[in-house]
Amino acid sequence: MGSGCLKVTKYFLFLFNLLFLILGAVILGFGVWILADKTSFIAVLQMSSPSLKTGAYILIGVGALTMLMGFLGCLGAVNEIRCLLGLYFTCLMIILLAQIAAALVIYFQKETLKVELSGIVVDLIEKYDPSDEDKRNLQDAWDYVQIQIACCGWTGAKEWENNEILRNKSNTEYPCSCSNRSKDLVEGRGFCNLEDSLNGTATYTNWPVHEQGCMDGVEEWLKDNLGIILGVCTGVAVIELLGMILAISLCKNIHSEDYTKVPKS
Repeated sequence: MGSGCLKVTKYFLFLFNLLFLILGAVILGFGVWILADKTSFIAVLQMSSPSLKTGAYILIGVGALTMLMGFLGCLGAVNEIRCLLGLYFTCLMIILLAQIAAALVIYFQKETLKVELSGIVVDLIEKYDPSDEDKRNLQDAWDYVQIQIACCGWTGAKEWENNEILRNKSNTEYPCSCSNRSKDLVEGRGFCNLEDSLNGTATYTNWPVHEQGCMDGVEEWLKDNLGIILGVCTGVAVIELLGMILAISLCKNIHSEDYTKVPKS
């Protein structure tokens, strides 16, 4: 390879590694967001599937390692250090294989996650208690989902009739986050009283709430957000492949090591 081609390869590899630093930070950010978000549906997902937390830690690890590889790749490319380029190529291959394995796990666990999610939401609705501070974050997360999607329950508002507190009050109250009236949404959590007094036991049909369940809206939300995450990971994988090709090409055409090029600390 001529010196001109070698320089072009070297600086292309340097640019690719700058992209690694940026995309690695994005992947790391996704992982931190999943662990830190306590106000949206992510909190419910964490309760429904412990594997989500594991996935978040994997994203953080892959993101941090990708950023490190970006730094090593930049250093190895600019200074033409073969051992660093070889280490860079090996680590990229490991990261790429890990990403493929993670994508396959996510794909084959979709239906399992859906079943687990249904069970945890139904259980949450039945045991929903605004005075329970231990479950405050989880309950607030579900209230947020119902308000944002304009839905009630998992498959419909009827599920709320099984709530222990509402059943003891003959269903004369209803969940505020399910309401289709704006004044109830100001509170956004807990239970609201029926304005029209009823003789005997009320049913969900007497409540001023959305009738449709949240299942379809939640599935759409999951598809959108998982699509973004998988899209970013796919972009990183493509850049990793190109980086591997450039790294092995540059490594083969560096004729001798020159450790004097390594910046002294």
